[in-house]
Amino acid sequence: MPLQNRVTPQGEIIADAALGSFMGNRGILHDDRKQLGNARWKHANWIVCVLDFKDRHRVVMTPGCYTELFFLDEAVALAAGHRPCGECRRDAYRTFMEFWVEACADLSPPKAKDVDRVLHHARIDPATRRQRRYDRTLADLPDGTFICMENDDAPHLVWNDRLLPYAPAGYGPAKARPSRLNVTVLTPEPLVRILHGGYRPTVHTSASN
Repeated sequence: MPLQNRVTPQGEIIADAALGSFMGNRGILHDDRKQLGNARWKHANWIVCVLDFKDRHRVVMTPGCYTELFFLDEAVALAAGHRPCGECRRDAYRTFMEFWVEACADLSPPKAKDVDRVLHHARIDPATRRQRRYDRTLADLPDGTFICMENDDAPHLVWNDRLLPYAPAGYGPAKARPSRLNVTVLTPEPLVRILHGGYRPTVHTSASN
């Protein structure tokens, strides 16, 4: 039975057997039986990491160790509110911070703890403790953004002038991207700024099908 450790673009943590291409960390969320409690984070520095780094090996959901979370790709991780890890993804982290300086200098200085504070406010609605969403016109959104269309909670990735429906195992057949359409945005607003600035997330191979 798959563990509950797969993160969706809606910010939910589900159980799914499909493999992810990136891993994340929000602290210790599981118990000794590898079951999640009510908490969905224990700290604000939500990061996205590579699966293999310096031959380190972990037993997933080891008691007392952080809960390994998995994403289809980096675009999903961004939608859920994660940023590149400064250790295992050093180059991506530096690039991300360079774009932060250009796009988000009015929100915080380019220091990890300050960026994490801003992102936590942008990704979580304190009243519901769920994903914060907002409305935009689709034509104004950059590649790498996740959206939901009106009366449809199914997440779609904006990518190369197309809309790609998300599933835990990969993206479905591409849809045409309408030029004028109001949509609900899942990716936190500061990260949409980063994407507008030119940050290009790594996406799953199914995005090119």
